[in-house]
Amino acid sequence: MIAGSATATVAGVTAGPAHAAVPASPGVTYTNTLAAQRADPHIFKHTDGFYYFTATVPAYDRIVLRRATTIQGLASAAETTIWTKHTSGEMGAHIWAPEIHFIEGKWYVYFAAGATNDIWRIRPYVLECAAANPVTGTWTEKGRIALPLDTFSLDATTFVVNGTRYLSWAQNDPAVGSGTNLYLARMSSPWAITGTPVRISTPTASWETIGHRVNEGPAVIQRNGKVFMTFSASATDANYCMGLLTASASADLLKASSWAKTAGPVFTSNAATGQYGPGHNQFTVSEDGRSDILVYHDRGYKDISGDPLNDPNRRTRVQKIYWKADGTPDFGIPVADGLTPIRLSSYNAPDRFIRHWEYRARIEANVAPLADSQFRTVTGLAGSGTVSLESANFPGYYLRHKNYEVWVEKNDGTAQFRSDASFTARAGLADSAGVSYESYNAPGRYIRHYNHLLHVQALSTATDRADATFYLQ
Repeated sequence: MIAGSATATVAGVTAGPAHAAVPASPGVTYTNTLAAQRADPHIFKHTDGFYYFTATVPAYDRIVLRRATTIQGLASAAETTIWTKHTSGEMGAHIWAPEIHFIEGKWYVYFAAGATNDIWRIRPYVLECAAANPVTGTWTEKGRIALPLDTFSLDATTFVVNGTRYLSWAQNDPAVGSGTNLYLARMSSPWAITGTPVRISTPTASWETIGHRVNEGPAVIQRNGKVFMTFSASATDANYCMGLLTASASADLLKASSWAKTAGPVFTSNAATGQYGPGHNQFTVSEDGRSDILVYHDRGYKDISGDPLNDPNRRTRVQKIYWKADGTPDFGIPVADGLTPIRLSSYNAPDRFIRHWEYRARIEANVAPLADSQFRTVTGLAGSGTVSLESANFPGYYLRHKNYEVWVEKNDGTAQFRSDASFTARAGLADSAGVSYESYNAPGRYIRHYNHLLHVQALSTATDRADATFYLQ
């Protein structure tokens, strides 16, 4: 059913007495897939104007690095091998999940590795580079991160809250049971922890224990005085998904009780968009620094032959994160391949977004699920010079008008549908920073809201023009 619940909340722009301000986080779009056969991705935006990208390669034998001035540019950027596995002993197998960080004037890569004589003796390790450009600089081994428990451990990440640097990672504790839990500790240097680690999450829920008992791949984003830690759960096939831990930035993060886990996953496989097993994410920001970007991997198919770890086709993807009115992140769904979608907020009802509900298009606040209010702007079905707005969670469904009402319906392939679903995007009639959509086959009529429903109408008053103006978010 195309309808969604309207019980959750998402962030909108604070309403003024007459109209919205230009959104603080304007729309951004990227084209997926960003990098084929690159799992466990990490993208770091540095102060030098470059994005740095590293990820697990299918051979599990080396660490690679790319850089570009844009996120999309990473797709075609040259890739350099900055380190190769040892031919014997530690760091000789299963080179997994590298992350690149810039700490106190130097570059560090955190990664996991097994040994040549025991490929499952996975432990976390650190590389260091003092050069300004880590792609061409020399990397030295700082060695293994010493943990109190010498067991299977991986996916180390580091972050700072209120001036204190922390390390989080996944590790097995035989006393807890099979699988991996999430741990947290303070750091005394970029390659060492101090004090006693605390276990902050254990896989117990059904969605965390399909195939294997897994909490791994921690990643941190901070906003509104909160620390949000995503993690990945279950086996690395189509059951792989993301959960979320939340703590107050003012709390003692080294107390497990400071962290609250979501009851269910926050990012999962989606058959409609053809995305399976999304997870092992990280975060970066858009080129203008105004949007938070989710970086993750998934596969474009559900069924895998053999062990998922031997399937090379996890690929790196990106999409914008939105924020709910309660200050928590809304990741939506893993969007379809190709151009990422945007949202359209009303100029004069700024907390309301265009969304579909039982196929009817309307504007509404607190849209849930988020994807009901996401649309991909594609070349118009009627041809060049026009645009069509395709539903994010129902690919192949488009905004179209019939009887001058706007609906979201499946493209039936007819010339009538193509015309009804095509619009000319014009500078916003009430604010040129926004956008207004003129009907292709009913010239002079624009998409506008009236009593919160969308229509295609001729406009004559300032109110009409305001009703027909939207902001991309």
